[in-house]
Amino acid sequence: MNFLNGIAILLFYQLVGTVFVLLLDLKIPGPVMGMIVLFVTLLLLRRIPESLSFTADHLLKNLSLLFVPAGVGVVTHLQRIGSEWFPIITTLFVSTLVSMAVTAWVMQWMVRMLSR
Repeated sequence: MNFLNGIAILLFYQLVGTVFVLLLDLKIPGPVMGMIVLFVTLLLLRRIPESLSFTADHLLKNLSLLFVPAGVGVVTHLQRIGSEWFPIITTLFVSTLVSMAVTAWVMQWMVRMLSR
């Protein structure tokens, strides 16, 4: 029952995020907005409900199963990936560099903030 309650909470916040995105005409996916709203809710609660913690632990333990559909998609579109390999590799390389730079900048900023 704990798992079902946790899944219900996650699905509820996904629905809330989707409604926000549709009502406010935002350019981010509804589930992402739902996770932001869930994060803010958990910050305000200052605790994680037991059912949500239980569900998150079990989902993370079986995370590899969630990648099966993505793997099937890659195999299905292998010919297209082969014909568009250069933009894909360029995007992966640039996004990795940007992610590393932003992470380093945030880390330096946090170190400066915490040392004050």
